[in-house]
Amino acid sequence: MKRSTAFARFAPGQLAALRRLDSPRKVQDFLDYSLAYNEEKPDTCWSPLEVLKRGKAHCIEGAMLAAAAFLLHGRRPLLLDLRANPRDDDHVIAPFVENGRWGAVGQSHFRGLRYREPVYGSFGELARSYFEFYYNARGEKTLREYSAPLDAAALKPDWLWSEKNVFFVSRRLDAQRHYRIVGHAGEDSLRKADSLLLEGELLGGSKLPLARRRARPYSALKLPRL
Repeated sequence: MKRSTAFARFAPGQLAALRRLDSPRKVQDFLDYSLAYNEEKPDTCWSPLEVLKRGKAHCIEGAMLAAAAFLLHGRRPLLLDLRANPRDDDHVIAPFVENGRWGAVGQSHFRGLRYREPVYGSFGELARSYFEFYYNARGEKTLREYSAPLDAAALKPDWLWSEKNVFFVSRRLDAQRHYRIVGHAGEDSLRKADSLLLEGELLGGSKLPLARRRARPYSALKLPRL
């Protein structure tokens, strides 16, 4: 896929938005602070262009937007599937490599399933870093498998700009080779998520749960002096 033609259908403003996302950190900031979480039903799988038009994204849509920004700036547009047990939802992240180390950009209601700094030695190590934060409303740790990274540059180019749902991306991710994290014999011995972690994510302490509240940058907070 040639970068010169891949983004030909993006309007100048949309392309300018992607051009500003020239690092994984800026991409994560954009997902956290500029996009709403996509709650639409039935399920959607919008292209990055549609995400920019609509101003919201759920996990795979956010990961594809990150991959589009990576592609525009000369990085590999990778996607990685995190597969849960039947009592939870799967998750998709956009991994990247800096100085030989793996990190990831992610969109999620759950704070622990978003960004990872590039400090991991392999994509498997990166994927397993999500394990302790991947749990359902009953506190059950549910992450079971992770995929080999998928290079989105090998997909049909309309994953970037289609006006229709691009469910072929999720199907292709599902067909990737997956690696087991927890054997079936070990599932029953897993400790439940810590109660404070669960309460922090689901209860939030005031008004809306953290899972339903927008993140804000530290620069926007009034913090006590240290």
